[in-house]
Amino acid sequence: MYFVVFFSLLTLTLLTWQIAYIDLGRWNMVVALIISITKTVLVAAFFMHLRWSASMVRLVVFAAVFWLAIMLTLTLGDIFTRNMVSQPQPWQASSVVSQPTTAGSPQR
Repeated sequence: MYFVVFFSLLTLTLLTWQIAYIDLGRWNMVVALIISITKTVLVAAFFMHLRWSASMVRLVVFAAVFWLAIMLTLTLGDIFTRNMVSQPQPWQASSVVSQPTTAGSPQR
């Protein structure tokens, strides 16, 4: 069983490498993430023995993945909505930059 999973992981890694040379447009990231998630599930299920572990361990892993999904969703929501506001905000820098003066230097 371990050899089958190992060779599956090698095959998926080679597939990821070959897909990187094919221009799929917007789908490049989606395909790479699907392959990556598949490899993650294989490693967690077989090499980390989650397939045969107690239900409490599975619950903890599910809670961790669920929390990660929440954090990624909130982060991506912030990133994708940053340029929607066209007016400058109070915390944004103004176009005039003031230069600090040091003691003893001539004033302009």
